[in-house]
Amino acid sequence: MRIVDSHFHVWRQADLPWLSGPMQPRIFGPYEAIRRDYPIAEYRADLAGTGVEKAVYVQANWPVDRAAAEAAWIESLGQETGWPHATIAYADMTVADARPALDRLARLPRVRGIRQQFHWHANPLYRFAAHADLCADPAVRRNVAHLADYAFSFDLQVFAGQMEGAAALASACPRVTFVLEHAGMLEDLSAAGRDSWHAGMALLATCPNVLVKLSGFGTFIHRNDPDHIAWLVRETLALFGTARCLWGSNFPIEKLWTGYAPLLAAHRRAAAGLDEAAQRALFFDNACRVYRL
Repeated sequence: MRIVDSHFHVWRQADLPWLSGPMQPRIFGPYEAIRRDYPIAEYRADLAGTGVEKAVYVQANWPVDRAAAEAAWIESLGQETGWPHATIAYADMTVADARPALDRLARLPRVRGIRQQFHWHANPLYRFAAHADLCADPAVRRNVAHLADYAFSFDLQVFAGQMEGAAALASACPRVTFVLEHAGMLEDLSAAGRDSWHAGMALLATCPNVLVKLSGFGTFIHRNDPDHIAWLVRETLALFGTARCLWGSNFPIEKLWTGYAPLLAAHRRAAAGLDEAAQRALFFDNACRVYRL
């Protein structure tokens, strides 16, 4: 099967304060093993033999004043090696007018969209954004709406408790394609937590411009669990359908607890009951469409 990895990172440790500075608590647990350079050559070695033909780089949180430099570096890697095939860059959607930054990014041929992580949680270890309600910020809504003028998507990262606001943002920006990261980052596996996540996902599913990335499922359990993956894939597909879901590895984060081939195998097993066209949509066609590969 032909496969697109719609979510991966490469990096140089020196560019990333959270990798090169003092150890900072992260939602994916201890990360000493990835406090180093992770180059394209290693990424391609990790995926060798898996059938992955194309890949989408997602911004890795360089200092915000160097976001354009990050995207330019990735563009240079693409020109040199042919990988990645598309870039999701960073731009600050909370400023008064993000268009100057978007203009700079639009000059790079591989840029297809923007990610700014909006996830906020009562648990400080899971907290990233300044506050929980960025999706309701007028500047955010105005700037996200501008993405349509650049044919840029928005990779949306929120927790279950923020999904109502995220759905309102998607509804306010109907010309923008939103891709929900890591299927909504289910961090509470209790019955109540699953119910809250399901309710939020069902609300997002009513927005036709929202798709879901089937990725990062080991983030909170710190292992590659095929049964956990199968449950998340099944529940997400029931809400969004195969035309609105796409697969991503989240490497090298998931490399902390598994290899590339076992991770992909777990996701393919979760989709094994689908027909060939549906599997092709999940693993190849949808990413090619959304990210114009």
